Amino acid sequence: MNKFLGRPDLKPTHPNDTKPGLNKIVMTTAHYGNQEVIMEKDVPIQMRDGVTIYVNIFRPDKPGKFPVVMSMDPYNKDGLPPYETFRQVWPTVGTIVTSLFAPFESPDPGFWVPNDYILIKIATRGSSNSEGDLYPWTKTETQDYYEVIEWAGVQEWSDGNVGLNGVSYLAMTQWRVAALNPPHLKAIIPWEGTSDLYREWYFHGGIPETVFSSEFEKLQHTRWPNNNIEEMVAAQKEHPLLDEYWEERAVTLSDIKVPMLVCASWSTQGLHNRGTFEGFKQSSSKDKWLLVHGRKEWETYYLRESLEQQKEFFDYFLKGIENDWMDTPRVRYEVSEKFYKGHIRIANEWPLPQTSYSEYYLNGVEMSLQQEPVRNETRLTYNAEFGQTENRDLRFTFTTDKDIELTGNMKLKLWVSADDTDDMDIFVGVKKYDRRGNEVFLPDFNHLEQGQVSSGWLRVSHRELDSVKSTPYQPVLKHKRLLKLNKDEIVPVEIEILPSSIFLKSGESLVLVIQGSDIIIDDNPAASRGYGHRQTVNKGNHSVYVGGKYDSFLLVPVIPNQH
Repeated sequence: MNKFLGRPDLKPTHPNDTKPGLNKIVMTTAHYGNQEVIMEKDVPIQMRDGVTIYVNIFRPDKPGKFPVVMSMDPYNKDGLPPYETFRQVWPTVGTIVTSLFAPFESPDPGFWVPNDYILIKIATRGSSNSEGDLYPWTKTETQDYYEVIEWAGVQEWSDGNVGLNGVSYLAMTQWRVAALNPPHLKAIIPWEGTSDLYREWYFHGGIPETVFSSEFEKLQHTRWPNNNIEEMVAAQKEHPLLDEYWEERAVTLSDIKVPMLVCASWSTQGLHNRGTFEGFKQSSSKDKWLLVHGRKEWETYYLRESLEQQKEFFDYFLKGIENDWMDTPRVRYEVSEKFYKGHIRIANEWPLPQTSYSEYYLNGVEMSLQQEPVRNETRLTYNAEFGQTENRDLRFTFTTDKDIELTGNMKLKLWVSADDTDDMDIFVGVKKYDRRGNEVFLPDFNHLEQGQVSSGWLRVSHRELDSVKSTPYQPVLKHKRLLKLNKDEIVPVEIEILPSSIFLKSGESLVLVIQGSDIIIDDNPAASRGYGHRQTVNKGNHSVYVGGKYDSFLLVPVIPNQH
């Protein structure tokens, strides 16, 4: 019988009915019907320091040696998939169809095993039934991953080729272990994963993130109440600068040499967006590909189209199948037009080599963005304290008279001062408006439906630039010391605005928003399950200076017409 026709005559096995050890199960898959699969549950692997961690192994029910696909996280190696877990709480996660044996953000054995791959799910130490303490993204956790890769590479059912795959935490662990270059690791698929914890998760432009970080920690404590779990929110308060605490978790992306298929999203700004692009850009891998979409994270990962791309990549690098994978364009990205509407472009590298960076100067009289420098100096003020309804932001508009694609990093240069305090937190948003003056919403952080084009943040005392890492279009901050404001001091700042892609038709507008608190969340109170910054330093009024000697401008990445 054709294996892809499935076995409707067999009774499916529920994950709760499996036992530690060898299980012969019937898995109801999303694509191949009922499939007979071997599941080895709670397989112990002893680490170098004597700690035992446990893995689940899913294998084809037939003789032979197969390549191994694995993922590692602390969520629950025996958990149900995200649609089962989050459906009632988060109605906006999208349509996610998997077998019941696909844990949160993980490759689905119901897809991979019928395609003759072995799938291994690793529970980090301190999670599920693995021994030890849960300290996320540390060198200890990374070394554990290395050891499991090497263990899997020499098992009797393994052909010695190991690939890594998974979303979010499961991508973040990939960056770290791939930088160690384990001998049996042949390819990785980091699908949306932060690579710089300080800049991309716990501090945005130096402003502490206070909502998602605590929710993440609460989830671990709720799930593993008897385990020792690192208190990273407390550490965030104790380590406000980029010191040895954060550097211990840093990854040298240039050490990665393994082939990679990287997926980034315009819509995970404030978590995975920046780090995924950095992982692709900074790695030393000769063979690397970048997919970029502007949609929902998990839904996109589990789409059949995405699975087939992942499989084609692994078929080439893990199985050695000649399938013309090497003809695949190195960069394939979606240019967003509106919610779930866009078009696909291809390129040879990232950032896009044909990018023309254009300066749009802030005009404080017309509240517009213009390409010629503004002559007259203007001082503009807004009330920066949280919860304001009057004069809470500054908005500058540019309306295009031709079709235009903007893809890449934007940068905002501002001259600023604060009236009543020695520091300021600045929140920046870029929005699209249609020809009728309505905002065009896009998918955003954590599946939010009323998101904007792009975001940026800065705590002004963190404004010192890292001259080695910064480029003309992407300022990178050092975060090593605080440069507080003197009374009445006006300072220039450069704000990194995260990678995005938007298409504006003639007559449509781009709007730059500057304010003292979270832009999307202030506009959408129901969005509190995203990121948040509730511990700002803001007090009273902020001033922005434009025109004349104050060359405040928005730098935008214009892509020449490709028709």
